[in-house]
Amino acid sequence: MISTISLRVKKKIQNTFLFLFASLSTVIAIIPLFSIIFEVVKNGIKAINLDFFILLPGPVGESVGGIANAIQGTLILVTLASIIGIPIGVITGIYLYEYGREKKSTLISFSVDLLYDLPSIVVGIFVYIVVVSPMHSFSTIAGALALAIVMIPIIAKTTEESLTLVPSTISEAGIALGIPKWKNIIFIVLNSAKSGVLNGIILAVTRITGETAPLIMTSLGSTFWFSGINKPINSLTLLIWRYAMQPYPSAVEKAWGAAFLLLLVALALNLIVKSGGKSK
Repeated sequence: MISTISLRVKKKIQNTFLFLFASLSTVIAIIPLFSIIFEVVKNGIKAINLDFFILLPGPVGESVGGIANAIQGTLILVTLASIIGIPIGVITGIYLYEYGREKKSTLISFSVDLLYDLPSIVVGIFVYIVVVSPMHSFSTIAGALALAIVMIPIIAKTTEESLTLVPSTISEAGIALGIPKWKNIIFIVLNSAKSGVLNGIILAVTRITGETAPLIMTSLGSTFWFSGINKPINSLTLLIWRYAMQPYPSAVEKAWGAAFLLLLVALALNLIVKSGGKSK
């Protein structure tokens, strides 16, 4: 009886200790994150006004102008990258789901894992070599291609994992009804996993929206409006990278404002992912 009571007390002490340790670790991890968010909001909100959203950047060192072309460029780059990356990522995920255990898919599975962990700057260098250098120009399409390559492994892995979670009985039921295999995968299995697939797509879009390194090597940036897919284009991340290094307070303030805008976009996309997960 006494040993049982002492065992319970010991377990209670252990549980309390582990709870306190986990709570302390969480607080330690959250403090730097919230300090960064606080700094971005505090400094970035000062730059937000109507001109910030509708005007082109003014002369270097002047407080006039906005970041409209960077907002436009980000939307164009993310849209083009999504058009390229989403279909390839989903199809790759479906292929790995169906044939991932076979030897012929080993190379594709290895490539997806490699791309998933590959630094984005390496992707930028690769696109620079195969696209920018032959074209002799930085361009919108090169930037979009680099971002699409970053997207593909994220979407492929989340698609494969989402399809794996679908009960095998659902697929077997479709086959039992005589439905062709490709229709069974697309209209039954993929439809059952659409929530997870969409969440993976949104996470990939969130990731590329905040990418800077591959764009430095591919789209370079511009102070003008979008003028063609074979011309350089600006983005919020490139603007932050350039303006944050300027010695002028007005430029640094615009960089903080762009960072604040990106923070809001990332927050909105993550809320969509969370709400999608709860609705599932």
